This record gives sequence, structure tokens and C-alpha cells, in this order.
Amino acid sequence: MLIGEYKHTIDDKHRISLPRKFRSELGKKIVITRGLDNCLFIYSEKEWKQIAGKLGTMGFGQADTRGFNRFMLSGAMEMSTDSAGRVLLPEHLRTFAKLNSKAVFAGVYNRVEIWDEKAWEDYNKKVLGKADEMAETLGDIGAI
Repeated sequence: MLIGEYKHTIDDKHRISLPRKFRSELGKKIVITRGLDNCLFIYSEKEWKQIAGKLGTMGFGQADTRGFNRFMLSGAMEMSTDSAGRVLLPEHLRTFAKLNSKAVFAGVYNRVEIWDEKAWEDYNKKVLGKADEMAETLGDIGAI
């Protein structure tokens, strides 16, 4: 299970080191793609095949389905970590997530998210203020 929060720096060559805790669970081959809320999603190769498989079986008759498939799949990059556990962040993904020199890795069960540090702080402030309300809503539908 991928959980926890870690701050890392993006080097001058646009590489970032995956937190050691995540490396063993993700494996050497990973997929990085655009995520929701302007962050990046990282999946293990195995998990990505399941996600992509689900997306691939969705019909393409509806514009929302086509659009979401394009959003997730066309931005995806298969990558391997180097011996130091680093990956190169492609320009289109850095631009999408507005990543500067400081980033936050957030483990979210079956994926890891990469956030710009300031964007993560702003997002957390917003969510922390609504956590009780969200728990009530989830409780009402039996999710927790």
C-alpha cells in the first residue's frame, strides 16, 4: 500500500528521486501521467495495466469518455528508475503540474501523486477545512 508524504527536490536536469519507501512497491518500471487537481500520478507497471485496461474498455461514443481517455493515456510515459531511484520528468508533465524545484510525493493507496510543494500546501489547507464535512458525506453513502 502506497501511503505517506515526502518532500523532494527536482534537480537541474529535471530528475527527481522517488522516496525509498515507494521504490520497492512501485518497482523499477513505472508510468507517470497527468493526474487530477494538477498533480501527476505514478503507477507501478502492473497497476497501470489495470487502469489502462479499464479505460480502454470504455466506449468512445461519448465526448467525456474520449476526453478523459486522451487526458490520462496520451500524457502517460513509461519510465525506468535509475540506480539512484531517480526518474526524468518530461517537460509536458512538469508544465502540466507546474513543478518547480520543490515537490511533494503523496502516497494514495494504489498510486503516488507528485505535487508542486506550494500547490500541495494550498490544497491541504482547503481539504483540511472540509475533512469533517467530507467524512459525513462518505458516511451517509456507507463508504466509511
